[in-house]
Amino acid sequence: MLSKFIPYILIIFAIIIIVIAISSIANYYFNRSANKEVENLLSKSESADEKIIKEADIKSLPSSVQKWLEFSQVLGKEGIITIKVDQKAEMRLKKEQAWMPLTARQYFTTNEPGFIWIAKIKAAPLIHIVGKDKYVDGKGNMLIKIMSLVTVADGKGKEVDQGTLLRFLAETVWFPTAALEDYIKWEEINDNSAKATMTYGNVKASGIFTFGDNGEVKNFAAQRYKELDGEYSLETWSIDVSAYKDFSGIKIPTKGEIIWKLAEGDFNWYNFKVLNVEYYT
Repeated sequence: MLSKFIPYILIIFAIIIIVIAISSIANYYFNRSANKEVENLLSKSESADEKIIKEADIKSLPSSVQKWLEFSQVLGKEGIITIKVDQKAEMRLKKEQAWMPLTARQYFTTNEPGFIWIAKIKAAPLIHIVGKDKYVDGKGNMLIKIMSLVTVADGKGKEVDQGTLLRFLAETVWFPTAALEDYIKWEEINDNSAKATMTYGNVKASGIFTFGDNGEVKNFAAQRYKELDGEYSLETWSIDVSAYKDFSGIKIPTKGEIIWKLAEGDFNWYNFKVLNVEYYT
């Protein structure tokens, strides 16, 4: 009886093998294209001037931000110009959805603010999703492809530009010397919090950093555009960070939870852990 189904089983198996092969080729080209973009991003920082961070450089900042930079151990070190961050994470798009594990590598530049985030998400057995989030020349773009083949998102526009600018601002916790860049302005709120406003290109956005008693960053929150079914709305985007670790003499948080604080309740959609950080001055 089973022998009747063997030809069909072989056909299905052959189709799976072909899809996997095509997907592997598509993944190769996706990564090659992304890596070329990374090269172009990093090339913009090759001639950046080196500068030693001195105590006098931070005196005009709010006291909480000064304390953070002291805690981060950046005084006496060169300003960070390019950064590579490896992380593992889990994400979901809806509360009722199962968490999907992923690995990601992200590159940053600070003299001209920018980043490229490249991720591979395990959606199900034999099924993966690749993602690339980037902020380059003041413009953002989120590209998502199932099996590296089928484009399901290619977000662009002013709302994406604002969101990626805010992401860069939030992720300065991994390269604290960016707090001294001209495109970021600070306002003191109280002893444990400060408002950071970043302006670059035609986009301006603000967020609030909250610090612990020792100067460590505990939270970043901002009004960021959230997309749902092609429509955007400004919502509170919050990141709780913890578990500080030293990389090349810089102390940064290595764990975080990203939460949308919505009218219907909090939605924790992304959790990350930093595996390694490399700094280039």
